[in-house]
Amino acid sequence: MYKINHFVGVDVSKDKFDVWDSIAGHRSFPNGRKGFRQFSKQLPANSFCVMEATASYYQQLALYLYEHDIALAVVNPISIKRFIQMKLQQNKTDKSDARMIALYGEEQPGLSPWIPAPDYITKCKQLQRVIVIYLKQNTSLKNHIQSLESRGVKSGVLIRSLKRQLKHVREEIAMLESEMLSLIHQYDADLFVNLSSIPGIGKKTAAFLIILTNGFRDFDNYRQVSSFCGLSPTEHSSGTSVKGRSRISKRGNPYIRNQLFMCSFTACQCNPQCRSLYQRLVNKGKSKKLALIAVCNKLIKQSFAIAQSGLPYDPAYRSSIVVQ
Repeated sequence: MYKINHFVGVDVSKDKFDVWDSIAGHRSFPNGRKGFRQFSKQLPANSFCVMEATASYYQQLALYLYEHDIALAVVNPISIKRFIQMKLQQNKTDKSDARMIALYGEEQPGLSPWIPAPDYITKCKQLQRVIVIYLKQNTSLKNHIQSLESRGVKSGVLIRSLKRQLKHVREEIAMLESEMLSLIHQYDADLFVNLSSIPGIGKKTAAFLIILTNGFRDFDNYRQVSSFCGLSPTEHSSGTSVKGRSRISKRGNPYIRNQLFMCSFTACQCNPQCRSLYQRLVNKGKSKKLALIAVCNKLIKQSFAIAQSGLPYDPAYRSSIVVQ
């Protein structure tokens, strides 16, 4: 257990990171091992560092601090942004951001210390990012071929070149997916099998859920997972004059959101709970798209429950909670 004396705000960018605390004020260090060592030597005992999850720039510094038993928290950038707006801070500099991050740490009780994900999850995330890049290329190449064919260009050097490239991209996707599944089978086989047992959840979706949520170990309830995937409903209304439509937040990873949406079509057919939910909402007059989004959240709820219980999907399961 860390005994915290004061908070240190850290604003990380590609080449450097800026630091602010109430003792030493503002300092700046190069974002590399040399800068990490300089920073750690100047830290007073029992400091608690707070930083944003800024792209991938923060990861090496966070890992260095963790390995050297220096307490730190990694905070969602949206939380820091909202905090700065609440404080009516006008300046936007690395120095001011570091100071506001330190202030955020002081005013937010109970910040959870950061714990790095297992190595295999980190490797799988790297694989997943490249897979998504290739999937976008796959879609672009396929659309380009279809566009040419619709104009009567069905052969020739251009079509052959595009089809060769499309074949190569698909081979790379298959190879990377195979490597990703191999890692999951090695380290999280039981969870993968249990998630795949949910009607509507395919193997790729099960794998991506495990990777993006660290096997659901980074979340306390399914609503947090839903919000993380950008599927939580948001409402914009005020008084009698502002009546905005409810929408999903669309924050987080768009690929897993699209995967779950595609899974919802199958789940409406073969997953009893999802089918019942979909029919009930449609019968109430809700749009089919809204009902499908509700099914996506139902799949997340089922996935979280299975990850927590360690048991496969049971179509006959009924909640043991009795309403008083």
